[in-house]
Amino acid sequence: MFADIAVIDAPRGAVIVPVYNEAAVVRECCTHLAGLRSVHQVLFVDGQSDDGTPEILERLAAEYKKLERPCAMRVVAGTRGRAAQMNKGAALSNADVLVFLHADTRLPPHAMDEILRACCSDRSWGRFDVRFDSSSLALRTIAWFMNRRSSVTGIATGDQAIFVSKRLFDRVGGFPEIPLMEDVALSKRLRRVSPPYRIRLPVTTAARRWQRNGVVGTVLRMWCNRLLFWAGVAPERLAARYRDVR
Repeated sequence: MFADIAVIDAPRGAVIVPVYNEAAVVRECCTHLAGLRSVHQVLFVDGQSDDGTPEILERLAAEYKKLERPCAMRVVAGTRGRAAQMNKGAALSNADVLVFLHADTRLPPHAMDEILRACCSDRSWGRFDVRFDSSSLALRTIAWFMNRRSSVTGIATGDQAIFVSKRLFDRVGGFPEIPLMEDVALSKRLRRVSPPYRIRLPVTTAARRWQRNGVVGTVLRMWCNRLLFWAGVAPERLAARYRDVR
């Protein structure tokens, strides 16, 4: 029995992908998601991209529709802001379980089967372990610490492909529409209901940001922002600070 899902007999899973100027990666993302098992629906929510991202996605969605793929793919326009985009995708989805995925993160082949199995437990939300698409020892070490940190704190981040039953997502009010740390804030809401279910089979996320900005600098900046967030600094101030140094 699904712990927090209204439809019991045939649970359906949706993947929601917020995008903004991701023309370089969305074709690969579409191909990846169209090939996954047990995915009922994919919703790309565009945050007013100006690099052709929505046009590329519309063409790809039309191509997959002609192929009569079992996965329904849809592209919708939203206001810029990852939290608002993911909330809009959730509101438009008719699935029982929602998976929030970054455009440069890849799920393992049987991810949705694992997610639906996880939601059959007494927990209705969770996350994956993560690894980077790089053989760098530094990044392998960072991934290990990220996974360990989530196990200890019960806090998941966007790179870890957070999943949650739609019923529970709606109950806690979705993502707080703040410009930064929306994944941490959602985890705090969900953690009050239950600890996250950990799927050890890792998702693979791009190392591009870490490689562009430097591993040490990125780690220090992320931890600084997180500590300031926990200390009560407004997300708007953190977002401005993040943009200044990005």
